[in-house]
Amino acid sequence: MFFQSRRGAYGRLISASGVLGAVVLVGATAYYSVGDGRWSWFDCFYMTIITLSTVGFAETLEGMNEIREARAVTLTLIILGSATLLYFISSLTALIVEGDLQGILRRRSMQRAIGTLSNHVIVCGIGTTGWHIATELNAVGVPFVVVDANQDRLDELNEELNEGLLYVHGDATDDHVLEQAGVARARGVISALNDDKANLFVTISARALNPTARIVAKSIEPSTEAKLRRAGADSVVAPNYIGGVRLFSEMVSPKTVAFLDRIVQFGSGISVGIEAIDIPAESPLVGKRLAETDIREAGALVVAVHRSDGDYVYNPGGEHLLEAGDSLIVLADSQDAIALRQSVTS
Repeated sequence: MFFQSRRGAYGRLISASGVLGAVVLVGATAYYSVGDGRWSWFDCFYMTIITLSTVGFAETLEGMNEIREARAVTLTLIILGSATLLYFISSLTALIVEGDLQGILRRRSMQRAIGTLSNHVIVCGIGTTGWHIATELNAVGVPFVVVDANQDRLDELNEELNEGLLYVHGDATDDHVLEQAGVARARGVISALNDDKANLFVTISARALNPTARIVAKSIEPSTEAKLRRAGADSVVAPNYIGGVRLFSEMVSPKTVAFLDRIVQFGSGISVGIEAIDIPAESPLVGKRLAETDIREAGALVVAVHRSDGDYVYNPGGEHLLEAGDSLIVLADSQDAIALRQSVTS
């Protein structure tokens, strides 16, 4: 609504400016015409302006009192031009009020909403990469806040998300801006800026402000990955490398890629996907072998186990012993995965 009303105010102002400009042009031309060239264009323009503004400097055009048509032009300008000027002033006032006042109210409302968030994700930068991140987070219902210095880009994304975007307009490398986005309460930070140095600064700041947050950073140059990890990034993603691997995979193994796309694509309407289910210390699965559980009966297929030490056990057998801190990587229907996660943690 804010952006729609602002666009409406701009439209009215442009329309009023056009009408006012036309009236001034017609008025000046009329004076010049009835004066038969005795007055300069500037004098005619000046007379038109002071008439429209009702300043009242009397008749500044020499000999105007001798030309009845000139006074007729003045009368017409006073009647029609005053209304036009009033329309222009009211449109300008509406733009100021609707733009600035509503902008202030919206920013305050948004900051209050961000202040109530916790366990959310902060997306720094909404270039091509960040835009897709934001739309995916929105599709799966994960609460998030976007940080970017480009207001026009923020407005465009907000429009696409039906005015539901929470954002902070500012430099993501600034600690104060990250604090406004609620970094201390966030579950994670994604730094997707188009500059490696900026992503490095965001990683350092986010890690200092929230030592427990998961930080995922974008890397453009291969040499930056190690620096981002040393700065505190939990994971580093190189879009250029991933794009190259994807192009290769599409060429040599398109069916495999299509299958993986179907099971990991969020918001696509596909009910079956890959889920990671953590096994806490109090889980009833701790100490049991895989064959002793009812995971298969629950409709889930365990394709791997992520061990607490970081190693993976792929296609684990029935004798595999489950331990606290393990994560089950399962292929399951979304509803079955929800039920399984509840049974594992209860």
